[in-house]
Amino acid sequence: MDTSEVLRAAKGQYGKQQLLVLSRAIDYAAEVHKGQRRKSGEPYITHPLSVAVLLIEWGMDVDSVIAGILHDTVEDTTATLEQIEHSFGKDVAFLVDGVTKVSQARAGMQSLENYLPQTRDNLTKLLIAVGQDVRVIIIKLADRLHNMQTLQYKSQEKQKKIARETIEVFAPLADRLNMGRVRVQLEELSFRYLWPKEFETTKQLMDSRLSKSKKKLEGVRREVDAHLTKEKIPHSIDGRVKSVYSLYKKLKRVPNIDDIYDLMALRIVVDDLATCYLVLGELHSLYEPMVDRIKDYIAKPKPNGYQSLHTTIITKNGQHVEFQVRTREMHEYAERGLAASFHYNEQKLTEAYIRGNMAELPADLHWIADLQNAAAQINEGKEFDVENLKVDLFGDRIFVFSPKGDIYDLPDGAFPLDYAYRVHSDLAARASGFMINGKMEPFSHQLQHGDVVEILTSKGAKPRPDWQQYVLTSHARMKLRAQLRKGGVLGRISNAASILHRKMRKNKRS
Repeated sequence: MDTSEVLRAAKGQYGKQQLLVLSRAIDYAAEVHKGQRRKSGEPYITHPLSVAVLLIEWGMDVDSVIAGILHDTVEDTTATLEQIEHSFGKDVAFLVDGVTKVSQARAGMQSLENYLPQTRDNLTKLLIAVGQDVRVIIIKLADRLHNMQTLQYKSQEKQKKIARETIEVFAPLADRLNMGRVRVQLEELSFRYLWPKEFETTKQLMDSRLSKSKKKLEGVRREVDAHLTKEKIPHSIDGRVKSVYSLYKKLKRVPNIDDIYDLMALRIVVDDLATCYLVLGELHSLYEPMVDRIKDYIAKPKPNGYQSLHTTIITKNGQHVEFQVRTREMHEYAERGLAASFHYNEQKLTEAYIRGNMAELPADLHWIADLQNAAAQINEGKEFDVENLKVDLFGDRIFVFSPKGDIYDLPDGAFPLDYAYRVHSDLAARASGFMINGKMEPFSHQLQHGDVVEILTSKGAKPRPDWQQYVLTSHARMKLRAQLRKGGVLGRISNAASILHRKMRKNKRS
């Protein structure tokens, strides 16, 4: 990787003046990193240049690319933030500072499970840096992806440590930003290093199945392509193979690979929204649809912003094939997530982050407010459960629906109260029961993917202390505890505990 490759990738994406600043940033980074080498033996500058190319490919704004080039300068060289701000502006310095804080926080934390009181400052730095500007996350994702691509030069112990952190923290962050392609790359690389035997076994199973299915799928692709061309519907159609890690996870739930219908899928990209539904109708006229597998993520996008129509059909010879239908804009967002729109919206988004005005951010990014709330709690010395943060932000997700069809994103294992507090804390406070898929369920019921949840309320209902065992998310726990404190319940419990403790000590002495 050299300067010419970066500038070649950037040409056509940025203006002449921006390219000049980009070139100047490369020269600056090359100078301050002079003499430094990576574990591979390559000059260190190859790493920030590779990070820059990834950011360019993802469609990021020029300040993010420059920050990517400079992201290790403050931590690893004599360069200072003041120098960077003077040479490249406040925004670039702001981003470099954010990425540096994430790196410093990581260095002070072995992992989220090993959270200790002495790592409190490091966790705070991590949360604040990530919550301030989403571009910090995206630059860090590019940094992590290139480090994972060159992980073979690290010791086996470091490989596993870095891979575990990647699959537990960075891949879920990519997913929350709807950066599907990046998430898959991070998961596949991590899986290979963490569980090499399982990786090879799953890959062999997949390859064996694909070798039998590819010819049949290609026949379906040609048939659909010819039909849409005949109907004069502009389109492109290609195949998508499920990732090895995704298959590995699914096989835990569905042990028979023959029952997994989305191992391979065909993706149809069209010009506009109306054509998406037109193509769906054409597919259902050609083949028998599986009614329970038709999903409209256009009308009701996933919480991370993903949009597409999904349908699984059965061919005349009994083969199951999944189709995904979307516009070009939806496809770009599905592949590159928020990075796809940053080239046009960076000023508005950046100002919203800096002012802390979450209302101006896209709805699919409001989860970042949870990061900021967590950082505030830690800063104030309040009780904070880091494991809940991990579940909230980095764990597996489920999607549940309101009776009106609104989608809510919750961690796997969430309870009805978690859903209620996500809808509105005042509504949750008056909850007297829950209807799940039309059936009354207790507060202890764990929600499943696709559940329809109705909150039943009554005037006399109010939060109770035992509700604390039926909330999983830190958001619900924080709101519930605030309501209990307001009602004086926690105070009475604390006083009772103190009285009991004093009596026990007195009895012990006597």
